[in-house]
Amino acid sequence: MKECNEALNLALQSLPKMTLEQLDKTVPLSASQAPAAERWEPTVKHIDYDVVIVGGGLVGATLACALKDSGLQVALLEAKPQSEAVARGQAYHINLLSSRIFDGLDVWQHMRSGVSPIAQIQLSDADHTPIVQLVPQDLGTEVLGYVAEHRVLLEALRNAQSECANVTYLCPAALVKTIADAEGVTLEVLQAGATKTLRTRLLVAADGSRSSLRQQAGIRTRGWQYWQACVVAFIQPEKPHANIAYERFHPDGPFAILPLPNNLCRIVWTAPKAEAEAIMALDDEAFLTALKQRYGDQMGVLSLVGERYVFPVQLMQSDRYVLPRLALIGDAAHCCHPVGGQGVNLGIRDAAALAQILQTAHQQGKDIGDRRVLKSYERWRKLENLMILGFTDTLNRVFSNNVLPLVVVRRMGLWILRTVQPAKRLALQLMTGLVGRAPVVANIARNRV
Repeated sequence: MKECNEALNLALQSLPKMTLEQLDKTVPLSASQAPAAERWEPTVKHIDYDVVIVGGGLVGATLACALKDSGLQVALLEAKPQSEAVARGQAYHINLLSSRIFDGLDVWQHMRSGVSPIAQIQLSDADHTPIVQLVPQDLGTEVLGYVAEHRVLLEALRNAQSECANVTYLCPAALVKTIADAEGVTLEVLQAGATKTLRTRLLVAADGSRSSLRQQAGIRTRGWQYWQACVVAFIQPEKPHANIAYERFHPDGPFAILPLPNNLCRIVWTAPKAEAEAIMALDDEAFLTALKQRYGDQMGVLSLVGERYVFPVQLMQSDRYVLPRLALIGDAAHCCHPVGGQGVNLGIRDAAALAQILQTAHQQGKDIGDRRVLKSYERWRKLENLMILGFTDTLNRVFSNNVLPLVVVRRMGLWILRTVQPAKRLALQLMTGLVGRAPVVANIARNRV
């Protein structure tokens, strides 16, 4: 793994720069073509909010909830109407650490009925046998994680934030312009056809992998688009899924089956881009026929529920997670290959870590937008995220090919997972988020999940 991470770092360093901004300077966050010195504009000293979070998805909403009772005034801006955001047809693997963070925020109890526990994970190299079976006893926990739909998680977070007296939710609200200075950030926000001006000590970008705030701040990213894309869909199998999650590594990409409540399954079918587009072009009957070949017949007849979607896959790491008055979290800061279902969990961990840093700084009387405060968040999360990016990238590359030496290596690796208990436990700790520094969120230490 050390050699793989060193190779990944060398590859990242060799990529071209994505912007020409000099990041050693504090710059305004507006996308002006004028030199930085000419873009400064006078601002009033009044502060409306301590923290403004741009992006009301799972990661942004988690940060808002984590700042309850912090003594900080928080605004959460979401551009999409609430009904559209909640209805997003997506599902996620929620690892043990994320579930404990949600428990610490007192939202897990409201999510739990709509979440399916993972009682077993089966790993295999395509159709090669034997299969690696991972069970909770290998880790000493009750379950190995959970699977939940996007709407279940977001609805619980939205309901919780509505009860936070210090959180203002602005939705739909579009961020029009941002201007930073030494003491804060001035925002122009369009809501209900009217433009309002807000002022904050800290701006948090939770606006996704194409983050406009990151781009406007001139923060460079390094990484690549994979040759693959993912087809995702909800499937209703004839037989019970028994809360088993599957990860099957095929030469063209991994294929995952995630168990959901009501005997639904979420499939994540990774394939070369052209093949993924061809899969999407199939009618439902032809799609289910092709799916059956990849899925297998262990759960009987399969039915398609809802729409299919395809999305590209990329690895991305921002050069910086922070600038004075600005912090990046979630996909705005990093993206990884979906193998292992780590992406959203990294973002949830970012949010909880940033909340801890901000609350501690506020209690100590420090300026929460000061770069020295924010750098502690960056030092904490950037390296840990890079480790997961390297792990998922290596996993995908080692298994997504037919090169004979790598076939031998990966099958040896699966043999070690089957037979060497310490290796199995370490792999599970990595998959479940139990490696690295855990954020302290309210009652997370109770470890009740």
